[in-house]
Amino acid sequence: MEEYVPHFKFEKLQIWQKAMDYGEDIFSVSKDFHKDEIYNLISQIRRAADSIALNIAEGSISQSNPEYKKFLGYAIRSLAEVVTCLHKAERRKYIDKEQFTKLYAEAFHLMNMMQSFKSKIN
Repeated sequence: MEEYVPHFKFEKLQIWQKAMDYGEDIFSVSKDFHKDEIYNLISQIRRAADSIALNIAEGSISQSNPEYKKFLGYAIRSLAEVVTCLHKAERRKYIDKEQFTKLYAEAFHLMNMMQSFKSKIN
């Protein structure tokens, strides 16, 4: 079996790697949401979480820095959407305070990473 070697520049970005991991964390925790939420909160939080890494990747192949910044902005907005969904999930008792605090802290760290990265693009 061949060893996986990243070929796309976005695969080497820490923010993309962290966003990929965060999306998996959100997918996992959302499995325990009430089944009535399958087409509502579950779908929304999963799509928003996946959108973070997807927008980082899409923006990275842009030929212009303003375009790249635009896609990073979309990723940041998606993360804000995930945070709002986490608040909803906690209020509806789908996650406990410990789960919320952990995922919220991860989101805050990822947000800071993305904002910092975005500010360094000229």
